[in-house]
Amino acid sequence: MLGRDPGDGDDPMSVGVGSPSRFISAFVPRKRRGAELFLLLLALMVGVGSYALVGVGTEGEVPADILGYGGGLVALAVVSHLVVRLRAPYADPVILPAVIALNGIGLAMIHRIDLARVADDPDAGTFATQQLVWTTVSVVCFAATLIVIRDHRRLQAFTYTLGFVGVGLLLLPLVPGLGVNINGARIWISLAGMSFQPGEIAKICLAIFFAGYLVLNRDALALAGRRILGVDLPRGRDLGPILAMWLVSLGVLVFQRDLGSSLLFFGLFVVLLYVATERRYWLVVGAALFAGGAYFGYLAFSHVQSRVEGWLDPYSDVDTYYQIVQGQYGLAWGGILGRGWGEGNPELTPYSWTDFIGTSLGEELGLTGLMAIIVIYGIIVERALRTALVCRDPFGKLLSVGLAVALALQVFVVIGGVTNLIPLTGLTTPFMSYGGSSLVANWIIMALILRISHHSRRPPPDLRTPTADDETQVVKMR
Repeated sequence: MLGRDPGDGDDPMSVGVGSPSRFISAFVPRKRRGAELFLLLLALMVGVGSYALVGVGTEGEVPADILGYGGGLVALAVVSHLVVRLRAPYADPVILPAVIALNGIGLAMIHRIDLARVADDPDAGTFATQQLVWTTVSVVCFAATLIVIRDHRRLQAFTYTLGFVGVGLLLLPLVPGLGVNINGARIWISLAGMSFQPGEIAKICLAIFFAGYLVLNRDALALAGRRILGVDLPRGRDLGPILAMWLVSLGVLVFQRDLGSSLLFFGLFVVLLYVATERRYWLVVGAALFAGGAYFGYLAFSHVQSRVEGWLDPYSDVDTYYQIVQGQYGLAWGGILGRGWGEGNPELTPYSWTDFIGTSLGEELGLTGLMAIIVIYGIIVERALRTALVCRDPFGKLLSVGLAVALALQVFVVIGGVTNLIPLTGLTTPFMSYGGSSLVANWIIMALILRISHHSRRPPPDLRTPTADDETQVVKMR
């Protein structure tokens, strides 16, 4: 033993200083694709089971198209799993099953509302089939994103290009003849008889732009200026970016009357600014600018005043705030455990399949079911933030945080709005509300997070010094 080379031991702890590759090889991370497949089976049971329970609750029998619907959802889950297994094998194994579960529950809820609408009006169209088609398109975009973007760091080269694209997408609804006004908000464009919300794609472009910009400028933005009331405020020259983003958010609020998107974009930038610089004064400045902008919007625009009044006392004018009142009644009727699939009346709430799908779920699944759904969203956000913690490059860290914060803010704003915790803003519930643009954008976001996760969790390259045997193998390959 005294004459034995420490590097010749089989125990990883006996590896010598001159052979680090043996220590590294002992800690190769697991791919965990088997765990992902098992969780996908559970998620499919939730989605397909919810669809079956809707039929039992409304018609007393399992829907006749359960095989077609279930087969379609299973096929989409399998395709997405295979793409991740082949193109991002070290990606987080929890995110995809959580998304499939949310998507399946949303499809079941939309189908439930379709049955009630068709019962009242046989000529009414159904949304569940269209939503399944949009889910297919979303999975295709998810797969294309993972296949095309092999390294998320390459996106940093398009920082300013994507920034201009994002702003351009936000301005598209203002183009005469292209933008359309729906429910008081001008955030849609109409092409070839189809409507699309470009702001959903804009949030992806702006998240990439914010991450790339802050990686390059975080040192300057981290410098403190004057100290006022115990708070180190930034230098005046560094206030330009946040003031510009504040003005863009106000422009969205003023010209498009979209309170939710305005809050989402500004909140996303402020949080990323804080994460990049680790300076709390940016939160103080952001909160002050948000408070000032919100107060200005309340004084200047009647639609903001209406949203605030509906939040404070929706029962003062039931006709005006009928949607909020019906949503509150539905949540109250659902109670703690809910009425059960097919046993409530979510169709009484206007737009119960889009903006107010949260109250529809609360009515039939109760507070318990709604909290479980929020926990699933929390799991996705937590896994994305965990990806940011282990990511080895600053751009990937900020991008993962930005995408997680965008999802978290959107869920908070929409669930808080329909439950009357905050003023109603009109955003969609990710993966669950009816609508193609939101569904496609959020699936692309998940693909980007999985790409960053794969890059962060994959094993490092082999660092061992080439031996004579290795050089012989190279010669033979040539």
